[in-house]
Amino acid sequence: MDPSQGLQAVVGQAGPPSLILNYPTAMQFPAMPSPEKIVFGYDPNEFEKFVEEWVPALDDLYVQVVRQGGAGDHGIDVAAFLTPQGLEGPWHNYQCKRYKGTLAWSTAAGEIRKMLAGVVTGEFTVPERYVFVAPSIGPSLHQALQRPVSTRKNFMEALRETTDKVITDLGPRLRREVEELAADTPFEIFQTVNMKQMLEQHKTTDFWVKRFPPESPPRPAVMEPPEQPEPREARYVQQLIQVYTERWPSAATTVPQAAQHPTAGPHLRHQREAFFSAESLRRFGEEAYPPGHFEAIVKDIYDAVINVARDDHPTGWRRLQAVTSQAISAGLTQTIFAQHVRPLDRTGVCHHLANEDELTWCEGEGT
Repeated sequence: MDPSQGLQAVVGQAGPPSLILNYPTAMQFPAMPSPEKIVFGYDPNEFEKFVEEWVPALDDLYVQVVRQGGAGDHGIDVAAFLTPQGLEGPWHNYQCKRYKGTLAWSTAAGEIRKMLAGVVTGEFTVPERYVFVAPSIGPSLHQALQRPVSTRKNFMEALRETTDKVITDLGPRLRREVEELAADTPFEIFQTVNMKQMLEQHKTTDFWVKRFPPESPPRPAVMEPPEQPEPREARYVQQLIQVYTERWPSAATTVPQAAQHPTAGPHLRHQREAFFSAESLRRFGEEAYPPGHFEAIVKDIYDAVINVARDDHPTGWRRLQAVTSQAISAGLTQTIFAQHVRPLDRTGVCHHLANEDELTWCEGEGT
């Protein structure tokens, strides 16, 4: 029997409205916020993680990047080491500041005092670079760092009068050492970074896609089954006819008979719609996503249904119903592509698998 025989009659026969016609031509999803907006929404802890991911993209000479933010960090949030000596050798400090407003010079000056105190107490050496990292840098900080010589002079004058406990708790001797260290420290080491530049550099890391998944394109209209059957439909349609023959041995043993049957006809139409819905999903995945997304969906569904398919069932019809029901309820690995999968696609994937004889419905067909 030619399984494609009479499929035109199947398509043309009157019956309930196709579920495919109820879908919009393209699924619309809310626009993803920009990476800048996402970063601005981070709390201080998440912002430090973001900086930790970004720093290695700056210099391939870093032997290690360590996040140290927290109580007792002595003003170090993310440290980048240039040698295995760590904090005792050349290193760069990335000071993370996530506030509701902009980062001002007054706040930065307090962090510099904290850093100087850490050096005189033996916590670490003076970093070769000290970068203030914040979503928004205020004009007072920009202006101060653009004039490193005069800013150091002003800083030292303020340092002698400061009431900052980080300095006053040191005692007279260590306080004098802080003042001497400040005088010897080139303020050119203190820098800021532009958020747009950070994002461009973060884009080169493996963390980018996880933090900022690309906006999902809309799914095109679902393909409708062609009036004339395609050769690739032969095997799954043949399997469906075997199911109908087993259930209605004298009334639905060929495609034309099945098309006229009150139960088999609508069922066959719906299964073909499902097959082409899944085919639409496959083509969409190939065109809009990296390779392997559709195959991952097929694998998830196969893993979810194969034990049901291999179980004992009194008829091929019961096996088919059990397998497609399991496919519809199966959990899928959550990817950006998985949001496009509809229940009809899941049934269609079962027929894609049947087309490759990965699934069969009737006994004696390799289930």
